[in-house]
Amino acid sequence: MRVVIAEDAAVLRELLAQMLVERGHEVCAAVGDADALRTAVAEHCPDVTVVDIRMPPSHTDEGLRAAIDIRRDHPGTGVLLFSQYVETKYATRLLAAGSAGVGYLLKDRVANIAEFTDALARVAGGGTALDPEVVTQLAGASRHAAELAPLTPRERQVLSLMAEGRSNAAIAQALVVSAGTVEKHVAAVFDKLGLPASHDANRRVLAVLRYLHG
Repeated sequence: MRVVIAEDAAVLRELLAQMLVERGHEVCAAVGDADALRTAVAEHCPDVTVVDIRMPPSHTDEGLRAAIDIRRDHPGTGVLLFSQYVETKYATRLLAAGSAGVGYLLKDRVANIAEFTDALARVAGGGTALDPEVVTQLAGASRHAAELAPLTPRERQVLSLMAEGRSNAAIAQALVVSAGTVEKHVAAVFDKLGLPASHDANRRVLAVLRYLHG
């Protein structure tokens, strides 16, 4: 993968870059503010960018605003936001235009190198990678919990893992069940959420958006 990193903490920025280079990825640029991020993405057209939400000068939402700009101006570049804490309003703003090529992880996940690089690869490939804690809080903030009421606890669990960006095979592994069992749960989720088969819409994406946004 070709990666641009935006993180104002120099030590973490260098650690991320070193970690990715050691695993065979190309770090095109590692910058410390949102304007430098926009410039680096325009120059290098990376596969994915890792963006801290809070960056100079105000340390509020500069990274998020840059990420939204990148999604609009460079749709081929995946965006993985990361933050010290779960901030549902920021996650919702990022996902407002759709979940393809988007991720949001807590910084603690960086300690698990395999988990972090797997999430980065999913986002670079146009998939989704959401921290389980982010998924939990977004779902809890949904205004339409009644719409999810028909789902069984297991179906909710499957939908939650779908929202993290996991494939059916990964869900089966996480729940220690067969792939066929997961497929049945997924089909039940689609049915109960009123998402019939269609050539014009990706039911998996629609189900996840319904779960996260209500």
